[in-house]
Amino acid sequence: MRAPFGQTSEEREAVHDRVWALLAPLTDPEIPVITLRELGILREVRDGSEGLQVVITPTYSGCPAMGQIEDDVKAALDAHGIAAQVITQLSPVWTTDWMQPEAKEKLRAYGIAPPHACEAVPSNVVQFAARSPLAPSVACPQCASVNTTETSHFGSTACKAMYKCLDCLEPFDYFKPY
Repeated sequence: MRAPFGQTSEEREAVHDRVWALLAPLTDPEIPVITLRELGILREVRDGSEGLQVVITPTYSGCPAMGQIEDDVKAALDAHGIAAQVITQLSPVWTTDWMQPEAKEKLRAYGIAPPHACEAVPSNVVQFAARSPLAPSVACPQCASVNTTETSHFGSTACKAMYKCLDCLEPFDYFKPY
């Protein structure tokens, strides 16, 4: 069986594997200790009608880092002579459940409390709900205390909330679950 663009399926798979390998070291511009793949932003490498495509999904629709992420993906591939179109795909909506476990540990080590698991919501549902009074405790990434409080629903970026530990008194970001 022939794949698009005059290559065999095996040849196309080898190209896709090479693209994944070239994109593997790319990190999030706002959290440089986590790769885009670990974060779940890099979704797919596929063949499109006009050539190779790399699909990315923002952590939220207004993420200011998406332009930089797209540029980083293109530059990494261009440096190795690979032409690809970067596609921003908004559905299904990104969820923190797409984060790989090592990403959550890297967040903690970097000083950002990782998100709790969230309940999956169908991609065609928009939720407008207040924060649950039974929200799980957020552990301080410095001392592991759960005696913490949210000081601002928005932290250093819109995808994080600002918290303060009431034991060690250190402020920290919490990567909000989506």
